[in-house]
Amino acid sequence: MTATDPALTALSQGWCALSLLHGKIEARIERALQSGHGLSVREFSLLGVLSRQHNGPGGHLQMKQVADAVVLSQSATTRLVTRLEDRGLLMRYLCDTDRRGIYTDVTDAGLALLAEARPTNDSALRAALDEAAKSPELAPLVRAVEELKAPVQVA
Repeated sequence: MTATDPALTALSQGWCALSLLHGKIEARIERALQSGHGLSVREFSLLGVLSRQHNGPGGHLQMKQVADAVVLSQSATTRLVTRLEDRGLLMRYLCDTDRRGIYTDVTDAGLALLAEARPTNDSALRAALDEAAKSPELAPLVRAVEELKAPVQVA
């Protein structure tokens, strides 16, 4: 394949469209969450990931797993956790079985803010997708996003 290969050009255009859609969605949600709840998209995402932890086997995430889930480096995730902990939305504690392990839980205040912000996030996401669907280059990606289903969890 050469740099002018039509397959590479199409692939590059598809990637650019996906990046554009992501940017539009994230910017819309960021504005809505910041103005309505004083949360960034990353903070909302982190609270959401940590709120799904449970006390069963494998129910608490290590910092690397949290970082992977919110698509940040471990150091950026640690800084984000610290900011939310300083705001009283998270708390850290040592793992009972491995004193090197540190876990993070969402506080009641964090859960309340997450519940309050979730409709704002969902509404902003819907608005961003509706707006993007008007663009011929983004409409197929919007349809693909709308068709995605969360994986079914088997108990």
